[in-house]
Order: sequence, then structure tokens, then C-alpha cells
Amino acid sequence: MDTTRTASEVESKIAEIKASMPETYKSINAKAQNIGREAFALVRRGLAGQPNCFWCMERGRVMGTPFAGHPIEADVALAMVQFGCSFAVVWGEVASGTH
Repeated sequence: MDTTRTASEVESKIAEIKASMPETYKSINAKAQNIGREAFALVRRGLAGQPNCFWCMERGRVMGTPFAGHPIEADVALAMVQFGCSFAVVWGEVASGTH
């Protein structure tokens, strides 16, 4: 199954996050303050369909691409079921030397 998205589709998803997912948007900006522009690159890659980069959920909206085969996948699922959450943001690993 092809899950890649065009640049226009990614921009649309970014606009939707900004308009409808305030906690996720705050998290993205906080991550950018912490690691720099690589945070935005991870978001764009995840929104474009690349796994293990960026995934989020807020108020019933889900954006990004799941973390398939990554150890964090089970940890996030367990935490969401055990504790519940109003939003969740999962970040991929930053390549060394990029922040």
C-alpha cells in the first residue's frame, strides 16, 4: 500500500495541526526549541508517510505515520490504554550531528 503524500498534502496536514491540534502544535514548537529545525523535518517526513519519524493524536485526530517495528510502539500503546490521554506525540530519533 502506498502511503506517501505530496508536498501539498503535507502542507494541508500541517495547517490542520495548527488549526485543530493546539497541544500537538505546542509540542512541535517545544521540540524545535530543543533540537532545532530537525523537529520540523521529522514532522514533515511523518506526515509524508515515512514511518518512525512522527505520529500524533489529539481530540480524535491522528496525524503522521505509525512507528512500525520500533520498540516505542508497544510502550505508547500500553501507556495510552493504561492511563488514557487527551493527546500524544511520538518523535523519531534525530540523526546524530543534526542538532
